[in-house]
Amino acid sequence: MNRATRRVSSPHVVGIEDFVPLARRRLPKAVFDYLDGGAESELTLRENCRAFQDLTFRPRQAVAVPHSDLATRVLGFDFALPALLAPVGYSRLMHSDGEVGAARAAGAAGTAYILSTISGYPLEEVKAASSGHVFYQLYLLGGRAPAEAGIERARLAGFSALVVTIDTAVSGMRERDVRNGVKQLISGGLLEKLPFLPQILAHPGWLFQFLIDRDSAMPALPNVVIPGKGPMPLVDVTAALESAAVTWEDLRWIREVWRGPLVIKGVLTGDDARRAIDEGAAAVVVSNHGGRQLDCVQASLRALPEIVAAVNGRIEVLMDGGIRRGSDIVKALCLGAQAVLCGRAYAYGLAAAGEAGVTRALEILRADLKRTLKLLGCPSVAALDRTYVNVPASWQD
Repeated sequence: MNRATRRVSSPHVVGIEDFVPLARRRLPKAVFDYLDGGAESELTLRENCRAFQDLTFRPRQAVAVPHSDLATRVLGFDFALPALLAPVGYSRLMHSDGEVGAARAAGAAGTAYILSTISGYPLEEVKAASSGHVFYQLYLLGGRAPAEAGIERARLAGFSALVVTIDTAVSGMRERDVRNGVKQLISGGLLEKLPFLPQILAHPGWLFQFLIDRDSAMPALPNVVIPGKGPMPLVDVTAALESAAVTWEDLRWIREVWRGPLVIKGVLTGDDARRAIDEGAAAVVVSNHGGRQLDCVQASLRALPEIVAAVNGRIEVLMDGGIRRGSDIVKALCLGAQAVLCGRAYAYGLAAAGEAGVTRALEILRADLKRTLKLLGCPSVAALDRTYVNVPASWQD
């Protein structure tokens, strides 16, 4: 057992929240706060987790459940558990294993990994690392030509689905990032990085990996190639997002280029869910971007019932935001989600111990799921429905 595996092995890490202090100790403050923080006052960030407390369980007692079936089917693909790994940008900055390590862990666990456009590894390397399905999450950074080239690369590499994020017309005001100057740490020159020297030297484990893996500095985005210029420099990302907002009209040409399953991520209203169906989506992800974009919107769990009702079984509904326990996954499934996306739940593990941390995070969620199903007296995730939870009256409007 190597040092990273020992760091996250039981009994030291028994829940997802146990990764947080490990990640905080290992990362420079600016990098940790990028992972941990949200937009503005971080109200939505906190509410994403708190909303799960409003639902309580209705177990069936004196029921023997010898085997808990966690298998589910999403977009026509079979998965061993109903939790997919959400796209997390700058993962390679958190740990040199980055997207490759997360994809490998997801494949070994029998679930899918969703690769962010803002990745430190070429999409071909990430797909090759996984024994399972990998989806590509698309931003229109640099415009239509780089996006079309990225989609074609994803097709040739064997990606299973395309996930288009629609809630980033501009970058959210992530105040921790502004105060910490994380942009300067990631993409600034040597002089701009000097103020971070005390932080960096205080985290020798991160610094050592950063030095031996020089690409961890992520000077450019390997999956956003600008014609005639090459990979987009990281310094251009914020400005590029402002000029690359996805519209419903864009989904038409994206649908022409990508013939596989299309997923629309960032849906919070029934009207947008119905529009996604009209534009050919096979699934929507109920998501507020982990509380990192517009603050003071509903928690994803709270928005989920409206989306499920609007879709009315015509396409699949996934949910992203606030998942920290297997019981959270169960509650989302009870409200109609086909599966959930986990972002911070595995990213804390990645930051703490690389691929070993992601593997441990998935082990924790799997064990939580099995235990919760047994205690509910429910034989499978497919059998979950609203009768297993008490939904507050205020949610019934």
